[in-house]
Amino acid sequence: MKTRILAGLAALTALATPVVAADLSASYGYAPQAALPPSWNGFYIGANAGYGWGSAAGDNPSGMIGGLQAGFNFQAPGSPIVFGVETDFDWSGVAGGAFSVNYLGTVRGRVGFAAERFLVYATGGLAYGEGQYQVFGLSNSQTSYGWTLGAGAEYALDRNWSARAEYLYVDLGSSTYGSWVGPASIGYDGSVVRAGVNYRF
Repeated sequence: MKTRILAGLAALTALATPVVAADLSASYGYAPQAALPPSWNGFYIGANAGYGWGSAAGDNPSGMIGGLQAGFNFQAPGSPIVFGVETDFDWSGVAGGAFSVNYLGTVRGRVGFAAERFLVYATGGLAYGEGQYQVFGLSNSQTSYGWTLGAGAEYALDRNWSARAEYLYVDLGSSTYGSWVGPASIGYDGSVVRAGVNYRF
């Protein structure tokens, strides 16, 4: 778990580097300044795409993911602290060996620190997903529930649009799948690194 989290945070840093560079360029006059958002308050919707990897049934499934997110932020006037709640749903191509993840979703709280265009945040909450186990032609799927923790960074492009990078560690616990030799208890835990855009209302 520790190795996966460190690898995920390293990937998040790589994804966030262009965002930081854009912020520094704008600060030093190398790029035009678009209108700043008055705050991070309000509802938003967006889309994301990324990569997931993990372990299940003795294998290491991995693959692309992508989907949608929606949430709400609250920032008190004059405060750099941003509180929020977010839900997302990703279609998943994470697969390997006998196990695959068909979809993955979360419902999370967020708390972050805002500095003008830049927001960094920690996040955690409920995770759910559908796993599929297939051996010698016998295939069955189960929906599992667990938890997730992660962190991210978001950059306001203008008053409404923002871009972000995010890392999540996901543990879906164990579910019982059918097999030719009887019921099999299989758990999935893994990591997700993804980038996305949001439109704030």
